[in-house]
Amino acid sequence: MMDVPAALRRRSQMPTKRSKAPSTRAPDVVDWQGIVTRRVDHLEGACVFAQGDAASSVMYVESGSVRLSVLSPAGKEAVVAVLGPGTFFGEGCLAGQRSRMATATAMGASAVLVVDKAEMARQLHERPTFSDRFLVHMLARNIRVEEDLVDQLFNSSEKRLARTLLLLARYGEPQPATVTMPKLSQELLAEMVGTTRSRVNFFMNKFRKLGFIEYDDASLKVHSSLLSIMLHD
Repeated sequence: MMDVPAALRRRSQMPTKRSKAPSTRAPDVVDWQGIVTRRVDHLEGACVFAQGDAASSVMYVESGSVRLSVLSPAGKEAVVAVLGPGTFFGEGCLAGQRSRMATATAMGASAVLVVDKAEMARQLHERPTFSDRFLVHMLARNIRVEEDLVDQLFNSSEKRLARTLLLLARYGEPQPATVTMPKLSQELLAEMVGTTRSRVNFFMNKFRKLGFIEYDDASLKVHSSLLSIMLHD
């Protein structure tokens, strides 16, 4: 039996100075005070950046969610990540990446902070606390990539779908046992899981009959009991 991935166990565009952190921020959210950022609000479906665009800034999901997808030369699209609040992305520019390797799309109304490459590099050198927070993010991202690879290689499509839903619901973080989020299309879930839409439809109906999830035309509720699928041989 596969171990449950560690990720499921762990819990206007003008430059402005962030005078103080929002009063609702969680303890582990980045302190942006003194860092020059641009806050950009995106509507659902808006393109944050496109594959091939110049990579000149690091971004951070302040609220909402962002989907990262890659388009192959043959025209096949694959969803590689869905990022929630408190997540950096576009950090490849710091390692010399000149163009975006993926397309970032807002999955709902989302607010994204943009930090120019030079400003980000300066802050990482001058602010140890900020640098440490960014390092934690990078390490967590690497661990998640490794877990995703193991998931794809060894788990059934049913377990991969269950894991995807739990991660999207941010399972393990301080929150109620049931999380409600905007409904995702079965086509998108199929791309994320690496299976067909018909398989996703079959398992979603199964999860609903078992009481692990609830969904209608507007929302999707994921219950923590869905974890039992991951623990089943």
